[in-house]
Amino acid sequence: MARWQPHAPERLLVAALELFEERGYENTTVVEITERAGLTKSTFFRYFPDKREVLFGGGAMTGLLVEGIDTAPAGAGPLEVVAHALDAIGREVFTADRRAFGARRSAVIAANPELREREALKELGLVAAMTDALKRRGSPDLTARVAAELGALAWKIAHERWRDAAGEDDFAELARRALTEVRAAGASCQRQAGSAGA
Repeated sequence: MARWQPHAPERLLVAALELFEERGYENTTVVEITERAGLTKSTFFRYFPDKREVLFGGGAMTGLLVEGIDTAPAGAGPLEVVAHALDAIGREVFTADRRAFGARRSAVIAANPELREREALKELGLVAAMTDALKRRGSPDLTARVAAELGALAWKIAHERWRDAAGEDDFAELARRALTEVRAAGASCQRQAGSAGA
């Protein structure tokens, strides 16, 4: 029976990122990742189906977002519910001590088309999960979808700012600010469309 390995997913992630930076994603194997992490190949496949997935955390992010939506205060509007979910991932995932790691991860993903494609699919999955969670709270289909899409856009903007920031802004603060800016931009588009039609 295999011995339990403490912090195995994190160790595999760190090892993979280092190797992807050193050798490139295409030139790195699962065996090399496990050797660098001091783990076995079977341990790798216990957590990740392939080397690509090691950078994407399985379904952890989806679970945190859905939990954040599910635990939002009763009576909160859809965008406030999404903000509550973004707060949750800020506390759990996008912490100050992970900022440099996040920037490195983003650089590796940006350098590889296969990883960029996987990132885009992950984003679509997160939007779908948020939409479903909002509908379970009673939001109409279109409202849930729009709130989830706006939340995903705010998250993307906040993540870019958090990753590239030299300051102390935390992710939750940046996400709430981005969500406010996205809402304001939507209202501005509607005003401009109204002016053009007048």
